[in-house]
Amino acid sequence: MTQTTQTKSRTGGQVLVDQLLIHGADRAYCVPGESYLEVLDALHDVQDRFTLVNARHEAGAANMAETHGKLTGQPGICMVTRGPGACHAAIGVHIAQQDSTPMILLVGQIARDTTDREAFQEVDYRAMFGPIAKWATQIDDARRIPEYMARAFRVATSGRPGPVVISLPEDMLTDVVQVADARPYTATHAELSDSSLEALKAELSTAERPLLLLGGSGWSDETAANITRFAEANKIPVTTSFRRQDIVNNLSPVFAGDFGTSTAPSLYAHQREADLLVVIGARLGEMTTKTYTTITSPNPATRLVHVYPDADEIGRVYSPDLGLAAAPASVAAALADVDLGRADAWGGWCETLHNDYLTDSEAPNGGDWELDMGVALTQIRDSLPDDMVVTLDAGNHTGWAQRFLRFGRPGRIIGSTCGAMGYSVPAAVAASLENPDRLALSFVGDGGFMMSGNELATAAQYGGCPIVLVFNNGVYGTIRMHQERDHPERVSGTTLKNQDFVKMAEGLGAHAERVTKTADFADAFARARAAGRPAVIELVTNPEQISTRTTITKLRDAAKQKATAG
Repeated sequence: MTQTTQTKSRTGGQVLVDQLLIHGADRAYCVPGESYLEVLDALHDVQDRFTLVNARHEAGAANMAETHGKLTGQPGICMVTRGPGACHAAIGVHIAQQDSTPMILLVGQIARDTTDREAFQEVDYRAMFGPIAKWATQIDDARRIPEYMARAFRVATSGRPGPVVISLPEDMLTDVVQVADARPYTATHAELSDSSLEALKAELSTAERPLLLLGGSGWSDETAANITRFAEANKIPVTTSFRRQDIVNNLSPVFAGDFGTSTAPSLYAHQREADLLVVIGARLGEMTTKTYTTITSPNPATRLVHVYPDADEIGRVYSPDLGLAAAPASVAAALADVDLGRADAWGGWCETLHNDYLTDSEAPNGGDWELDMGVALTQIRDSLPDDMVVTLDAGNHTGWAQRFLRFGRPGRIIGSTCGAMGYSVPAAVAASLENPDRLALSFVGDGGFMMSGNELATAAQYGGCPIVLVFNNGVYGTIRMHQERDHPERVSGTTLKNQDFVKMAEGLGAHAERVTKTADFADAFARARAAGRPAVIELVTNPEQISTRTTITKLRDAAKQKATAG
């Protein structure tokens, strides 16, 4: 059968917007610029089908788009202008790369006839974004916009998802051309073959203490449910990579914790006890392997099965005993109803790991601190809605959420696995705008809030109602922790003198209040939920309590003992 397409005369900007709609995009985050005026003009005609959200900073816009990609599995769309705008947005592209998030960044570019003259804000975006984007390109012919955009959506979502950057010369966008639209894209994913499934089952069946490690992107609610059903039926303990705790309900009898910045010492011990580690979807990067120390490279001490959607990733750092190229959805669907007949043998092992997780996530005694967020969070966690979205910034403050809250589906945990400060507030804004009926709860430190707290104005403008918990201890906590560990009592560059966060938040249109005592948190949180607008709770915490597991004094004492011993 011959398929025919119709052509029609349009500007490049109109062609671009038509392609966004054809491929299912209905929202973009931007900071406007004159370099893509034709796109903005074309969007004016489709306001009933497409929402354009004006962020306050390009980094915020990019992080909102990246969050959209995490939440929906579809490419988050970001639009920025050339030069400085693109530079600011690079942080979101880097996050999308390391987090394997589908994203498309559209960058307005100088006119084609001024190239290589160092025109106003001229940058070669292929060179700039090449190392961190899955594909970076420029469209020089408006007639090829449908081709490029269809490819962009496919590249961003196929295999290991990731970011695509497309440069749009401003004069190309004004060209009037006759061109046919592309057909809606379809993503391509590696499927688990029958022989690969049998090989995976054989590895599991012979293990005495198997351990699943799930991570990466591509975990839909259905995929998460399938892998959970398999693990629970066979009593195989499940762990997750950094900030992927939502793949399996944390109260499932198989959940054993996550490998990240708040990992319990008991879980590391159990990892060493395991005789088979089955990794599905995770890259086994620095955070998940504690700087490549818990798993030895290139030959792990524990038998390793690595299942990943991109064959090129398998064996890049660790040489597995069995490597399989397959998307998590395919693997989970194939395993969902598999009974390996070893549940009785693995039951005790699984129960031990889950009980250790539960013990580690119980509230501390709270006696040493006027405001102990471990106690505060355990007081409210059972009242939090199941579909809540929690967004995390970079910093030690996230340890309280990661250790003392519990995650699962349909809720989500949204955080940058590459440790980008300033991520959480824009992410919470995007989550609230994407799903207005769901609670979006942001965890951010005082340093991170200063970087992107202004995006609360974006939430207020478009009707978002995120709740932002600002951990104010007057220091860059994570850096201070490392500083005290390596150079005790030599504080340099890590102290913050903060302004009044309550007044700042109120000026941005948010409900705001300050909490200094554990007993006051629950009521303040209830008022924030009832506010009907963005809300900020400033949490004044003691910098001595530098993380959920140590103090500055303990770090200093350990460093001094090490120096004396050395």
